[in-house]
Amino acid sequence: MITIRKAIPIDAEALCDLYFNHLTANPPKEPQDMTAWREKIARFETDPYYHLLVGIVDGRIVSSVTLVVIENLPHNLRPYAIIENVVTHTDYRGNHYATALMNRASEIAEGLDCYKIMLYTGSKRESTLRFYENCGFDSNYKTAFLKPL
Repeated sequence: MITIRKAIPIDAEALCDLYFNHLTANPPKEPQDMTAWREKIARFETDPYYHLLVGIVDGRIVSSVTLVVIENLPHNLRPYAIIENVVTHTDYRGNHYATALMNRASEIAEGLDCYKIMLYTGSKRESTLRFYENCGFDSNYKTAFLKPL
């Protein structure tokens, strides 16, 4: 059974572990400033348009999804959303935890009257791409470009 909620400041260390040991292929070499992480998570926690969701199993954060809602002028002033940083701890994959978080993110976006959710991934793994398709995302709908800054 998974419990899903917005991240809170005390989740900083667990999220750092999740991102840098189970999401990013090239984790930073320098130590992370946990005070800064906790401060940023505290801002996310109170922002109605920023949803840093965590999935908790047996008291441990095992999965996370970020949903950001962006105000918009076209489409009858309806906002749109972006999903980023979808990750599940490698020991917990295959249990549909990320699917549960993706479903919750979709519910939040619908509840905020978003007309679409965008997601892009750097992964070329067939299993990852199939996962996103199974969550309702269509890779043929638009073309994504990225300009690293």
